[in-house]
Amino acid sequence: MQLSDEVLVQKSKQGDLDAFNELVLRYESKVYSVAYRFMGNHADASDLAQETFIRLYQALSGFRGDSSFSTWLYRVTANACRDELRKRQRRCNVSMEEMIASSPANMPVADSDYSPEETVQRREVQRQVQDCLNELTDDHRLILVMREIQGLSYEEIAGVLQCSLGTVKSRISRARNALKEKMKRKGELLSRHSRQIGKGGKENALS
Repeated sequence: MQLSDEVLVQKSKQGDLDAFNELVLRYESKVYSVAYRFMGNHADASDLAQETFIRLYQALSGFRGDSSFSTWLYRVTANACRDELRKRQRRCNVSMEEMIASSPANMPVADSDYSPEETVQRREVQRQVQDCLNELTDDHRLILVMREIQGLSYEEIAGVLQCSLGTVKSRISRARNALKEKMKRKGELLSRHSRQIGKGGKENALS
């Protein structure tokens, strides 16, 4: 029988390293995914995921259970990501298209359904999307990752950000609009790609 997060947390607080390792195994893919979306490459994502779990272990004694463990872990992860971005004072390259299409366990791979020409075009579109995302604020990127990629509910995001549901909804709306506006300013390729989406193409559009 699989132990609950709550039981594993209590055991971890008592010094049970096996219990903590179980928590790590249970959530490492989700933490890595968030880190990858922020940092844009595997090496930095791996380092940041490791840093997150170090912070988690150090702060575990202060977890009171006011929220679910997963919500609290997302908060620790988000803070680690934002701290790293502030320290580097740069924007990371993250593809919204990849974020929506790929799972945490499967980082970007070529889609065999596309011809070589289509694959080249898709990669160019992704590069332009990355340029747009680079111009977003860290908070906008964070909330898009949580909602569009991790699939967190408004309530869960509110728990992570410690704000109201109304604030979450308005921030998501502003983040989506900001991304869309920046995408509109890109060249003919992105515009043509967007029209293909509207005609029922294979890509997923950001709604």
